[in-house]
Amino acid sequence: MSTAITLSAVQFAWPDGEVVFDDLSAQIPSGTTGLVGTNGSGKSTLLRLVAGVVALQGGSIAIEGRLGYLPQDLVLQADRRVDEHLGIAAVRHAIAAIEAGDTDARHFETIGDDWDVESRTLAELARLGLPPDVLDRQLGALSGGECTRLALVALLLDRPDVLLLDEPTNNLDGDARRYLYDLVTGWSGTLVVVSHDRELLELVDRIAEIRPVGRPGSRRSLTWYGGNFSAYREAVQAQQAAAEQAVTAARSDVRRQRSDLVDAQVTLARRERYGRKMSANKREPKIIMNQRKRAAQESAAKFKGMHTERLEDAKERLDEAQERLRRDDVIRIDLPATEVPAGRDVLQLTELRLRTGQQLDLTVRGPERIAVTGPNGSGKTTLLHTIAGRLPPVDGQAAVRVPARLLPQRIDLLDPALSVFQNAAAFAPTAEPNPLRARLARFLFSGDAADRPVAALSGGEQFRAALACLLLAEPAPQLLILDEPTNNLDLASVEQLTSALAAYRGALLVASHDEPFLEDIAVSRRIELSSGPETPDTPPADRSAP
Repeated sequence: MSTAITLSAVQFAWPDGEVVFDDLSAQIPSGTTGLVGTNGSGKSTLLRLVAGVVALQGGSIAIEGRLGYLPQDLVLQADRRVDEHLGIAAVRHAIAAIEAGDTDARHFETIGDDWDVESRTLAELARLGLPPDVLDRQLGALSGGECTRLALVALLLDRPDVLLLDEPTNNLDGDARRYLYDLVTGWSGTLVVVSHDRELLELVDRIAEIRPVGRPGSRRSLTWYGGNFSAYREAVQAQQAAAEQAVTAARSDVRRQRSDLVDAQVTLARRERYGRKMSANKREPKIIMNQRKRAAQESAAKFKGMHTERLEDAKERLDEAQERLRRDDVIRIDLPATEVPAGRDVLQLTELRLRTGQQLDLTVRGPERIAVTGPNGSGKTTLLHTIAGRLPPVDGQAAVRVPARLLPQRIDLLDPALSVFQNAAAFAPTAEPNPLRARLARFLFSGDAADRPVAALSGGEQFRAALACLLLAEPAPQLLILDEPTNNLDLASVEQLTSALAAYRGALLVASHDEPFLEDIAVSRRIELSSGPETPDTPPADRSAP
């Protein structure tokens, strides 16, 4: 197994002074590697450094072969044609000219050895579920999922030796995900993927985890685990169990050493009292008593120093053991106001016609958990935004019978200039400050964390803040509508979301391609939408608190 990427003393810090990597050295081998870590740990930053998108501030990175990079946030020119974006427009034009009888030598120079470029492109497009006529469309006419698939096609046409993928399954439907899974399984070069998709991570050869070295906020390092995601989780659980045992043993040792030090101090105090008594009685010559006093003081100093040193050593071992513990906190909430009785009507869709052309009739009663599934462009987002009242239906009616809240893909609910607490207070204007802060603490925003501005939060923290504001809103939501909630979340944040929804007592309507997540939240039934001629739309931003 050869080394494909070599990181040597890599250094990088953000403009505010936060150190991301300090003297990071590692060798990434050929084969497939899953790169994991919490939001803000530096996963995407590391890929951007390797890809050369962000400049190193120290050290070096060596790459064996041609590099391809798929960023998490694609920036595309809306008015550009797809074949131009793929870099095959000139070759297509030259081939078409030759087939029309134009034998100008410049056309042959343009084509070179790429006579099959269009057929190869069409084959890749077909495997990703994109039609042939997409080559003649503009990028602005494509959905987010189609843009991601198109970016994958562009990378594969370039035939890279080293492929970097940052959250590639975001916005991909089931069929496109399965193609990506096949790509990862059959990749013969080097592939490094950042992902929260557990199905994808089950297919890699190894896992590399970015975690702080020492206490939170310190520099990061890479820790390697052989095998796929399941093997990684088993190894982490074993490490966590060993760390917890080490902490227990270290705490016991600290208590024992502290007790021994107290006993030693009592013993020394008794000796000192005895010495003063002997001196007062003058039972021995003064020179002998002074010698005994000096010897006793030296012995006492050594005795106390020995126990003090043992206590400090025990405390240091406890600190080291605690640093090995993972602090992946879990959201634990209890929201009785969100409870919906089993027979209560929650939602009624009557001949609801969407702009995709689909018509739906649906009745939701009680605390049902319903998954909305279907390929990209089938209208999942349109359906959810129509139910939430953010888009008007073409025809029919969507009657919501209980308080409802929508958490859209694009987290635009919160005011970025306000703190987490101020945003939550806007959603619950009659709530008393102290009880509201106590509830925010259950969402892991306690103390100063609740007073941080939303703009300063990581992506996962912003999602958690938005979820907290929705669930703590007045009136309490008895229907929660989630649109691809696991997109852009790290694995720890997905687990936090799952634990929060496990405690939620209302009805759930969730659009997601993340099958393990849907299984974890125990959906009771599914609405499968078929693909249709959906017109790309951008629902309006909603920062209103009511």
